Amino acid sequence: PRGTTMRAKRTWAARHVDHVRRALTPEPRGHRDMLAAVLTEPTSSEAHAGVLFMSADGWEPLSGHGAMGVTAMALDRGTIVPAGGGRSLTLDTVGGCVRVVVEPARPGVAGFHVQFENVPAFVLHGGAVAALASRRVRVDIAFAGSFHAVVDSEALGIPLDGAHLPELRRAAAEIVRAVNATIPVAHPVDIDATEVERVVFTGPARYDGAARRVVMVTAAGRVDPSPSVTGMSAVMAIVDAMGLLDDEQPFVCEGLGGTL
Repeated sequence: PRGTTMRAKRTWAARHVDHVRRALTPEPRGHRDMLAAVLTEPTSSEAHAGVLFMSADGWEPLSGHGAMGVTAMALDRGTIVPAGGGRSLTLDTVGGCVRVVVEPARPGVAGFHVQFENVPAFVLHGGAVAALASRRVRVDIAFAGSFHAVVDSEALGIPLDGAHLPELRRAAAEIVRAVNATIPVAHPVDIDATEVERVVFTGPARYDGAARRVVMVTAAGRVDPSPSVTGMSAVMAIVDAMGLLDDEQPFVCEGLGGTL
């Protein structure tokens, strides 16, 4: 992909090689919630590589679990070898520069412990109101690699479970349209980040040790079954702005699939 910034690379890829995305991520090879990662040359001096993310719906700015997966693969297979044989990679993404650390799991276990350091997250609007067709909904807008609209699922009356995915997809699309039509969104540095691209639904946790259930849905309807790295970052920024984030305790969320 050509371009001096990751956003330019994404624009180029969407214009010139979108047939690759359409061939790989939707059915029959993929599915509606499939995500793929494409390694590129870096665009900043501190990064080992760049990475673009594509899904059945388009080219996405940043995926935490996508960055974790592609870093584990790249280090395990020797696709990228950091100086000194380190176990961390710094990646340029459309949403900003992220760092991923990969360590082997305990002996005898095939897997990795992966730690993700996201771009700085912040709250843009707290307590904004989005006017939907049937009601007005309170939304908090936070940046965590892209702009997220965070919504209480109980206020919408939609349970956060697999049986209600169609309702969650429809609600996410309506919320994104309403927010982008009526609420100004602008990043203080990235002048091209001017709209909400994802909705994070939060609700009561169902598992011991979790603070909230978190379900991220993109504007086009892709659902993240994990708690969503970027979605959790947005939620944590909001909780911290409210003065409720305990610096001494981990903040644990559960995803749609029950992972913590």
